[in-house]
Amino acid sequence: MDATAQIGVTGLAVMGRNLARNLARNGFTVAVHNRSEARTRDLVDGFGDEGSFVPAYSAEDFVASLERPRRLVVMVKAGGPTDAVIEEFAPLLEEGDVIVDGGNAHFLDTRRREAELRERGIHFVGAGVSGGEEGALNGPSIMPGGSAESYRSLAPMLERIAARAPDGTACVSHVGPDGAGHFVKMVHNGIEYADMQLIAEAYQLLRSVAGYSPERIAETFRSWNTGRLDSYLIEITAEVLAHRDGATGEPFVDVVQDRAEQKGTGRWTVQTALDLGVPVPGIAEAVFARSLSGGAELREASRALPGPVPAPLGEEEAARFADRVEQALYASKLVSYTQGFLQIAAGSAEYGWDVDPGAVAALWRAGCIIRAAFLDRVRDAYAARPDLPSLLSDDAFAEEMGRAQEDWRHVVATAAAQGVPTPGFSAALAYYDALRAERLPAALVQGQRDYFGAHTYRRADREGVFHTLWAGDRSEERVDG
Repeated sequence: MDATAQIGVTGLAVMGRNLARNLARNGFTVAVHNRSEARTRDLVDGFGDEGSFVPAYSAEDFVASLERPRRLVVMVKAGGPTDAVIEEFAPLLEEGDVIVDGGNAHFLDTRRREAELRERGIHFVGAGVSGGEEGALNGPSIMPGGSAESYRSLAPMLERIAARAPDGTACVSHVGPDGAGHFVKMVHNGIEYADMQLIAEAYQLLRSVAGYSPERIAETFRSWNTGRLDSYLIEITAEVLAHRDGATGEPFVDVVQDRAEQKGTGRWTVQTALDLGVPVPGIAEAVFARSLSGGAELREASRALPGPVPAPLGEEEAARFADRVEQALYASKLVSYTQGFLQIAAGSAEYGWDVDPGAVAALWRAGCIIRAAFLDRVRDAYAARPDLPSLLSDDAFAEEMGRAQEDWRHVVATAAAQGVPTPGFSAALAYYDALRAERLPAALVQGQRDYFGAHTYRRADREGVFHTLWAGDRSEERVDG
């Protein structure tokens, strides 16, 4: 087979097929391969008029069709299937060739694969691809890791197919070495979980406390989408809330079971944050909320527990409350992004990636699920202060938090008083208050730890590590030398 294809895609399920079509539409000759030959034929037969495809029905033919250095994109399930594909193709490749994993792989797997293939002279790029099937076809946000050399080989293609931000910039850039790209994509998904949970809580408050119908809440969300909350998730939320079920005529949200599923990337984000020692309570509460929603038996057994019954407000009070919810949603959203960017910074430091947070914010301005207008401001904040401790340390964001906090506190207090669960809003507010507190009760926790386990403590008034003889005369001894 003649080596005529500039890039190849193996794994032609929806994401792989659409990514191959995106490449072909943008003028690249694309080799396509799938374990099932029928899927390869279906792609070429159905979309061959969109560009130049080279179908291959064996690994050998697929590799032979690629120009040097060969660029091979793997779009299969994470874990074992990805390893199997790599082991199938790596022996057929040569030094300098590039394998790109565009799936939702765990970043530690990516680090392992990159190191193993580097020993064989093959570049391995773990590329986070966000935007779903529509993004893959029309322009995703792409977060590639790997070596700088491998990115230079891929950049002309990736920049052509990526989403475009409002200023025309392609939403793709080299994130960092080995697993950096998949790490950033993982945190993106964690923020996505938090964002969705907060929006869902806003909906529940507007329905249970303000007494709004789903259609009216849809209009409220459309209004919010014209301001600082302008984002893809707010946009589609309005569409979902306005939709009525064709079979019953009831609001769509009323005929769907209230059990949210998950594929694992949010859980990975929380697990990794624990390993890094970075608190991400907003993301964690979103993951836990999905888990709790699926506990049908536990929820059924707990329905008789006593609690207040939400009392809908009058029209004027409801309108004012809706404005307060907008403030609480924005403030909580900003806290979730703050936590996500702090986790990226911690991962970057731990693994030596040197990830630029402003560049990450730029990648997320279009194409991805959490794309939002305010990411321009996030990018600008990090550009103005590369050493910014957190987004909440930016003067403009801090000022907005100050203006929002009275309404934010009112919403959380009202939710608690009326028995409406708001774990996302509440956790975000608690995080905010913990950051601004002069003293935390952690001093007491250290005293408890020292009492039952002699775990020691540090004093606020002088250097050293100390232990109190709690079972003896309660004198203090210094134990650090």
